[in-house]
Amino acid sequence: MTLDAGSHGAHAQTPGSTSEWARALAPFRTPANGRAVAELVATLVPFVAMWVLTYFAWTLRILWAIVPLSIVASGLLVRLFIIQHDCGHGAFFANRRANDWLGRILGALTLTAYAHWRKTHAIHHATHGNLDRRGVGDVDTLTVAEYLARPRWARWRYRLYRHPFVMFGIGPAYVFLIANRFPAGFMRTGWRPWISTMGTNLAAGIAAVVLAHAIGFGPLVLVHAPILLTAATAGVWLFYVQHQFGPSHWSREPDWKARESALLGSSHYALPPVLRWFTANIGVHHVHHLSSGIPFYRLPDVLRRYPALSGKNRLTFRMSFACAAFALWDESSRRLVRFSDVRRSHM
Repeated sequence: MTLDAGSHGAHAQTPGSTSEWARALAPFRTPANGRAVAELVATLVPFVAMWVLTYFAWTLRILWAIVPLSIVASGLLVRLFIIQHDCGHGAFFANRRANDWLGRILGALTLTAYAHWRKTHAIHHATHGNLDRRGVGDVDTLTVAEYLARPRWARWRYRLYRHPFVMFGIGPAYVFLIANRFPAGFMRTGWRPWISTMGTNLAAGIAAVVLAHAIGFGPLVLVHAPILLTAATAGVWLFYVQHQFGPSHWSREPDWKARESALLGSSHYALPPVLRWFTANIGVHHVHHLSSGIPFYRLPDVLRRYPALSGKNRLTFRMSFACAAFALWDESSRRLVRFSDVRRSHM
């Protein structure tokens, strides 16, 4: 099978197996430095502008403008995080050093230590959907049997963790403001996670001190805290619905297969065009997991070339809200289910 990744005319033959899909997608894995610079400028410059405008809206008491400006700035911060994400996959610039330095710089802005996050995210990709290797870089998910085998207090703790107010309200603030300040899960694995995390903390701290000196600590918090927390919530929501959708795909070793889990266990979050731009096409997550080296700005090319991928695991914005209730993996039906489903089946 031949494939011209730059052509969007006739559709290519649809591959069959996940191995064939991986080979077909390989030509899309080439970053374009000019496009990368353009995407970075188109995100960073408006972010700075929205941040400054939000500051002036506060100081001049233009109260009606604060919320919309903050929301736009939050969306741009999400996009900067996804650029950092692509840097971690070596998929933004063609040069690895350029990816790493941009990732480190953006890490101080997103409050996410680049090198440490890159390691945990690589583990997430390598173990996604494997019931025997859960717990690093993912949303904690119990099977129905594991949940029922836990004592009552442990079940209630898990239910609290899975409650939407905690998952999408308290959780994002905890992750980005507290958990990311330490190399969570890797505190005893050597000095590298500490260097990455503390270096990010130092850079973010210096930037905060400089800004606080320039505009005052109060205005800094009033402007940046809502932007950061809104972006954090949006980021957690995106990650959640990309993996926690009804049919999904989980299995135990030796049945678990990485490529199969990548393609079947990640959703295609089909967002409206504006949201698709702000989220840098990260909703095309099934393709991303199958071939993580594809730059986000080339993911739409994949869907145009292979329309069959558009319908696979498709999740619309309206459909996605039902995912918030999923909490347990049912190994018998091979689906994510709600707590209420378990209560009914065990009455």
